[in-house]
Amino acid sequence: MSKSSYFFGQSVFGQLISFVDFQKVKSIARKHKADHYVKKFDTCDHLISMLFATFAHCSSLREIAASMLGLKGKTHHFHLKHIPFRSTLSDANKRRSHLVFRDIYYALLKKYRTLISDSRNTYGWENKVEIIDSTTISLFKDILKSVGRRPQNGRRKGGIKVHTQINLQEKVPKLVWFSSANVHDKQSFKHMQLEKDKIFVFDRGYNDYKVFDRLNMQGIYFVTRLKSNAVYRAIEENEIPEHTDAGVIKDEMISMDIIEKGVRQKSIQLRRIAYWDEENQRCFEFITNLMEMDAGHVALIYKKRWQIELLFKQLKHNFPLKFFLGDNENAIKIQIWCILIVNLLMTIIKKVVKRRWAFSNLVSFCRLHLFNYIHLIKFLENPEKDWIKENQPPNCQLHLKFDNT
Repeated sequence: MSKSSYFFGQSVFGQLISFVDFQKVKSIARKHKADHYVKKFDTCDHLISMLFATFAHCSSLREIAASMLGLKGKTHHFHLKHIPFRSTLSDANKRRSHLVFRDIYYALLKKYRTLISDSRNTYGWENKVEIIDSTTISLFKDILKSVGRRPQNGRRKGGIKVHTQINLQEKVPKLVWFSSANVHDKQSFKHMQLEKDKIFVFDRGYNDYKVFDRLNMQGIYFVTRLKSNAVYRAIEENEIPEHTDAGVIKDEMISMDIIEKGVRQKSIQLRRIAYWDEENQRCFEFITNLMEMDAGHVALIYKKRWQIELLFKQLKHNFPLKFFLGDNENAIKIQIWCILIVNLLMTIIKKVVKRRWAFSNLVSFCRLHLFNYIHLIKFLENPEKDWIKENQPPNCQLHLKFDNT
C-alpha cells in the first residue's frame, strides 16, 4: 500500500489548536496576572491541557494526567511545555481565574467572526436579530444553588445557569455569563449587550415591563411571548393585509401597566400578535415594540429563537457537561469556557471544509484521530480519496478517458 496522500507532519490536535493565537493568550495572562508566582504550569499549558480534556472527553483529572503522559514526543508541534500532574491541574483550576479563559474565547471569536458569520440573508432584518436564553447544568454538589423544592432525603444537587446571547448569523455565543440556577432570568438584563436598532428575542421568562419601557426609549427592539397571566388593555386593532402569513389571527395595540411595590407607575404601549401554529395546533401570543413590521415576520423572528436551543443541544450532546473536573465554582466555569472554545474551533473547521459534515460527526472524527498525523482539512474534504486510489483497477482511468471521447 502506498503512502497516504493525507499524511501530515502535525497531529490533528496540533492543527486544531493552531487556530489559537498563543501570543494573545500570553497577553491575556499578563493582563490578569494569571502566571504570577507560577513556576512551570502557565496559562498556555493550562489551556492546552483543558482543550485536550474536552476533545478527548476525559472524565477525571487522573484520566487527563495519565492520557497526556502518552503525548511525550508529540508536543513539539504545539505550545505544551509541561504535562501536568493531577494535583497540578486541580490547583490551577482552583486558583487561575476563569476570566482568563473567558477573554481567550472572546479574542478567538473576534478573530474569526467574519469567517463563521453567515452573510446570506432572506430578509433584511436577519443581521439585526440577537437571541438571548439560558440553560441549566446540574452539578453533583450544591456549589451553586439549584432551583425547585428540596427532595425528601434532604439532598439536592447544585445547578449553574449559563446565560447566552448569540447573533442569528453566527451560531456561536457572542456573550456568556453565569448565575446560580435559582436566579430569575430577568435579573440578567444588566449583563446583555443591548444595542440600538437591534432586535432582541427572548422567551417570557425575561419579561419585565420596566425594562421594556427602557428599551423603547433607547430605540432597542424586542420580540417575546406574552405571559398567560398578563394583564393588558386592548387599544386598537390593526388591519391584517392579505399578503400576511395566514397564521396571524390578531394584530392589535395594547397598554400594560408598570407596577412597583403594588403601585402603578406608568403605562406602556406594545403590539400584541396572536399566531395560530397549524403544525402544533396551538396559539402563540407575541408582544413587541416593532410597530411597522409585518406581523408574520414578527412571528418568524420569534421562531428563529429555536437556533439557540439547537446550540444548547449541540454543546450538551457533543462535549463533557455531565461531569466536571473540579468541585469549586471557578473550575466549573473554566471547563465551560474551554468547551465553548472547542465548540468555536469545530465551528471554524466546519466552515472551512467545503464538504458537508454533521457537527457531531466532526467532533467524533477529531476525538478518534486526535493524535493521528493526517491533514485534517484535506481529509475531511475528500475522505475516500486514498481508498478509491488503492482499490481502483490500474487501467480504469484509461477506459474512462476513452469513453468520454
